[in-house]
Amino acid sequence: MKKTFFIFSSLFFTAGIVFISCTGSETSKPVSEINNDSLIKRGEYLVATIGCGDCHSPKVMTAMGPVPDTARLLSGHRSDAKMPPVNEAALKEGWVLFYPENTAMVSPLGISYAANITSDSTGIGNWTFEQFTIAMTKGKYKGIESNRNLLPPMPWPNFANMSNNDLKAIYTFLKSTKPVKNVVPAAQINL
Repeated sequence: MKKTFFIFSSLFFTAGIVFISCTGSETSKPVSEINNDSLIKRGEYLVATIGCGDCHSPKVMTAMGPVPDTARLLSGHRSDAKMPPVNEAALKEGWVLFYPENTAMVSPLGISYAANITSDSTGIGNWTFEQFTIAMTKGKYKGIESNRNLLPPMPWPNFANMSNNDLKAIYTFLKSTKPVKNVVPAAQINL
């Protein structure tokens, strides 16, 4: 009986601690109450777990396969990258093709290139939080409502219901990154 009481008491105590720590977490506070360091840390975590670097970071080949190029993290498709010829037959059969660095995709819609999302002016360095929110939640190029839609594979619909705090954290982290000058080629749209 004492053992059962101890187990239930321990579980209740642990659940209480978890509840208190969750309700008092910074992600539940209004953005205006969260300090910049906490936003950057949360943003770095979200960028890593969401996988932004999977497409937005050029890769280098190693013995273990492709890994992010640490000198160009989050800088998008390299402006000096030479695209191989497109296999038109594969596209006609419904395939989509990815550039080996995973920073460009060819589909029947055209060619899309991963954007530079570093703090450089060729990335999002001059963007406002409002622009970032529009790009992430409405899928508009450069975060401008009247611009074209972002092309696949950018999964902006996955972010459409993201909390304002998480968007602000990602934005704050990206604005804190090392600026990498890289003008990404314009998309080639076949619509």
